Amino acid sequence: MKKWLMMITAAATMSLVAACGDDNAEEAQEETAQEGHAGGEAEEMPEPDLEDVPDVVAEVEGEEITKDEFEQVYTQEFQQRVMMQQMTGEEIDEGALKEQVVERLVSNELLLQEAESRDMEASEEEIDEIIDQLIEINGMESEDEYISAVEESGMSEEELRAQIADQVKMQQLISEESGDTEPTEEEMQEVYDEQIAAREDAGEDSEAPEFEEVKPQIEEQLTMEKEAEAAQNLSDELREEADVTIHI
Repeated sequence: MKKWLMMITAAATMSLVAACGDDNAEEAQEETAQEGHAGGEAEEMPEPDLEDVPDVVAEVEGEEITKDEFEQVYTQEFQQRVMMQQMTGEEIDEGALKEQVVERLVSNELLLQEAESRDMEASEEEIDEIIDQLIEINGMESEDEYISAVEESGMSEEELRAQIADQVKMQQLISEESGDTEPTEEEMQEVYDEQIAAREDAGEDSEAPEFEEVKPQIEEQLTMEKEAEAAQNLSDELREEADVTIHI
């Protein structure tokens, strides 16, 4: 079940994890600003431009994607781009980023509607399992501590469990669509060889890990790629027939 945490279709729920870590992100930003100040340059962290976001950013088969839903995901995406900008210096194209986020939310809604049309359901046990994973990811000691952090971010436990249930149903749909995603030995070896070649091209001095050491990570990577491709293909098919209106 933990694969859903890294799937493209998990963007909305992943933002819950990030929301609970907002305090850490703010602390990191403050430290960066303080370091800049200590060096004589106080660097102001950019804020996302959300002034032109309408109350309803899109409608998918009559279901609305609201401004709140969009802003939650967009803000986290923007923060990630800011961190990348600090490393690469590349400017953030907010117009393009907004398009990417709304398209992802539309795809998620299409997949969710398809999952529900196939009567896919999330059990309480599955939801509890994922909450346990989120507790571990966020370095918290108990469910009460995690739920308190979620509620402080403005989301109720009921809303959290509902969003997790949606992601479980979409993962079930993707698993059904993608079928057997277990990569072959040849596929994993090819990825390993490419990674070793990239290390050599980059002039890496450290000793490269053996294939067997990194095989589990490569297997997981290839599995996720196949599932992501299946999700994208299904989303594209659904989009062709769906009534979708985007307002941003």
